[in-house]
Amino acid sequence: MSYGVGAALQEAVFGALETDVSLNTLVGNDIFDQLPVGKVPDLFVSIGPETVLDRSDKDVGGAEHRFVVSVIGDASGFSRVKAAAAAVSDVLIGLDASLSRGRLVYLRFDRAVVKRDGRKNLRRVDLRFVARVEDNHI
Repeated sequence: MSYGVGAALQEAVFGALETDVSLNTLVGNDIFDQLPVGKVPDLFVSIGPETVLDRSDKDVGGAEHRFVVSVIGDASGFSRVKAAAAAVSDVLIGLDASLSRGRLVYLRFDRAVVKRDGRKNLRRVDLRFVARVEDNHI
């Protein structure tokens, strides 16, 4: 197993989200690969935690990346948050991206968890995706 494709996959996912016109219409440039510090935008996208499993075989190194993309918004309701989550999903499902290292075999939607945080007065959708990558570096 190798985690060698991890950074390349994140770059591709971030780049796809950052350049999508529909998503940008909803959240502007508020797409982060870490939670923002300071004044938090009223609606934003954040690439979150990731779990990686070995999917190598005798011919090629491979891994399955299970990662979360969160859409977080203020208390104005779920409508804007869910619209942005749908846009994220539209961008990533079936993404056909060239990676700076390795090869993206597929990227698919796995599940979503929708939450309300009453203490912070936020709405949140955590979208989990699964990406299968191959790495010939091994």
